[in-house]
Amino acid sequence: MLQNIRDNSQGWIAKTIIGVVVVLMALTGFDAIIRATHHENVAAKVNGDDISIGELQQAEEMQRRQLQQRLGKDFDASSLDEKLLKDAALKGLVERKLLIQAAQADKFAFSQQQIDQLILQTPEFQVDGKFSADRFDQVVRQMGFNRLQFRQMLEQEMLIGQLRAGIVGTGFVTDTELQSFARLEKQTRDFATLTFKADPSKAKVEDADIKSYYEAHKSEFMSPEQVVIDYIELKKSSFFAQVSVKQEDLEAQYQKEIAGLSEQRDAAHILVEVNAKQTDAQAKAKIEEIKARLAKGEDFAKLAKEQSNDTGSAASGGDLGYAGRGVYDPAFEEALYALKSKGDVSAPVRTQYGWHLIKLLGVQAPEVPSLASLKPKLEQDLKSQLVEQRFVDATKQLESSAYEASDLAQPAQELGLKVETSKPFGREGGEGVAANRQVLQAAFSTEVLDDGANSGAIELDPDTVVVLRVKEHRKPEQETLEQVTSAIRQRLQREHAADAAKAQGEALLAGLREGKTPVTQAQSGQTWKVVEAASRGQEGVEPLLLQAVFRMARPAKADQPTFTGVTLGNGDYVLVRLNGISEPTAAPSDEEKAMYRRFLASRSGQEDFAAFRRQLQDQAKVEKY
Repeated sequence: MLQNIRDNSQGWIAKTIIGVVVVLMALTGFDAIIRATHHENVAAKVNGDDISIGELQQAEEMQRRQLQQRLGKDFDASSLDEKLLKDAALKGLVERKLLIQAAQADKFAFSQQQIDQLILQTPEFQVDGKFSADRFDQVVRQMGFNRLQFRQMLEQEMLIGQLRAGIVGTGFVTDTELQSFARLEKQTRDFATLTFKADPSKAKVEDADIKSYYEAHKSEFMSPEQVVIDYIELKKSSFFAQVSVKQEDLEAQYQKEIAGLSEQRDAAHILVEVNAKQTDAQAKAKIEEIKARLAKGEDFAKLAKEQSNDTGSAASGGDLGYAGRGVYDPAFEEALYALKSKGDVSAPVRTQYGWHLIKLLGVQAPEVPSLASLKPKLEQDLKSQLVEQRFVDATKQLESSAYEASDLAQPAQELGLKVETSKPFGREGGEGVAANRQVLQAAFSTEVLDDGANSGAIELDPDTVVVLRVKEHRKPEQETLEQVTSAIRQRLQREHAADAAKAQGEALLAGLREGKTPVTQAQSGQTWKVVEAASRGQEGVEPLLLQAVFRMARPAKADQPTFTGVTLGNGDYVLVRLNGISEPTAAPSDEEKAMYRRFLASRSGQEDFAAFRRQLQDQAKVEKY
């Protein structure tokens, strides 16, 4: 649709539309047109602030992707209730808008410099550890934003985070609450279980049951929505054969490479500090005295151990080890590199730390590799630089050409690429490029799927970019009874088996609670499985079962256990007998108290923040269109 408008924008249809708009403006006035257009693009107003249709669509798509990531292969797009999805997305946007308004009203703010720094330091926007404007544009574009929109979104997220931290950080906990929580946290329970296994193989399911279930749940048996896409793949590696390195560039790169190689010198020193206890003149007089002792033949290392104020090196005779230029204080470095021969000692040298005597212990000349030995590496580095620029330029050309074209044939021809076609895939993804989350987002976006436009450039990895369009859209269709009979039979067998296990377990549970059945009685062929002193984080116990154990009421007497039953995820029914509860005897350690206090304070703060959100919602004026 968008492409058709572009193609016909200079034709008679466009001129007719413009003529109609002019007439409408003349009849109704500009204000009416603006109001009508405005409301068509607004999903809701929150205290007078707009939430646009575009924002709502983007939020819906994000929720759809989150569901897909959470459910994985179990995700079925055809079973989604689009109205519920839209309502949930709009609710989230309204809440977000309220939080932003509250943060702005309370004068929370971030400077543009802070936002700049956050963007510059974000790893996703960096190449080789440095911020890349091209990389930033690419990532932001794939998220569906331009630069300004992304900065606004980031600033809003920072404001909401600041507001949340301000409220959550005020949470606190009393000593009584802390002690009560510690007692419950360290409480242990003695219990026993008896399991009634659910066996689907023994469950009988009639054909009539399958047909009845199918008729009652037809909406659940729809073929998945799928698309087939055409795509162009641009790979950085393809450019290496197209670039060559000039000899002069190779030699220049070689000079840069060896320029970093420098002579290493091993120095020892004696330091007399200038500090509050010792003036500059006193320190200088002392270093000259040490210099005189050296001239008389005393050992430098011995004097360093006795006289040097640099405790780090004094123990090793003042030895600082090998280092190159740029490590030491400039005056220290100048004096060290002025020494000609091993064993030479400098005149007294003043630095910011005090007065030094410096002895040259050794010199390591750098090993300079030949141009021939470095040539493969240098060529690869230079080619990579050339290829990177070509790849960036080709990506921009591909995106521009794809935007202007009505299919992918033209951009493919311009760049010497081939149009590939995918296998059918749904919103949960598929093979090859269809496994990429950003490809899925683009393929099922409104512009590409419904309007038939080409996508923007999508980065699969740092070396691969694709542009796609939908070739075929397969909408969900009703599956026949024959197609789903096997799946329904298995589902009903599991349900019937679970119901049978539960009925058997509940019959015994009723007898135990009423006292008609002895406590020790178990299912035929089984015995009670006893667990003693189980904690809330007990390993080896099904979490669902453990939760049930710690919800059970305390037994009235030692010989009067309490009972409950739990159905597990696999359909098994577990009968639980709580024999006793043990309270902790030792008080929690200071470390445990601190941990509990942090947890409880955080939970209290989160509850305060939730209450604050509810208050904002209760007081808000929200209009939905």
